[in-house]
Amino acid sequence: MSLKSAKDVWDYLKKEYTGDERICGMQSLNLIREFKLQQMKDSETIKKYSNGLLGIVNKVRLLDTDFSDCKIIEKILVTVPERYEASITTLENTKDLSKITLAKLINTLQA
Repeated sequence: MSLKSAKDVWDYLKKEYTGDERICGMQSLNLIREFKLQQMKDSETIKKYSNGLLGIVNKVRLLDTDFSDCKIIEKILVTVPERYEASITTLENTKDLSKITLAKLINTLQA
């Protein structure tokens, strides 16, 4: 209430809710650790699993930490259950996995 301009209010809120660099760095590390520990369960769908991963990644990116789609693609390819092996093998044979988009991978696995 004591702040006079909108910029002062914005700066105060930004400082209050963003935290300092050390806190952002720790939050980012915790989220990256959470991302690395994710495993797809047999009862889980690709959509649910990818949404969970993307939720974590978006939080990391909000903290101004670089997180490429390649890491997400690799994570999905490594952690999906065996029932997706045929789809992954087909992708490997028909596409260059280093150039595939995240959306294309998720759509292929959902089909």
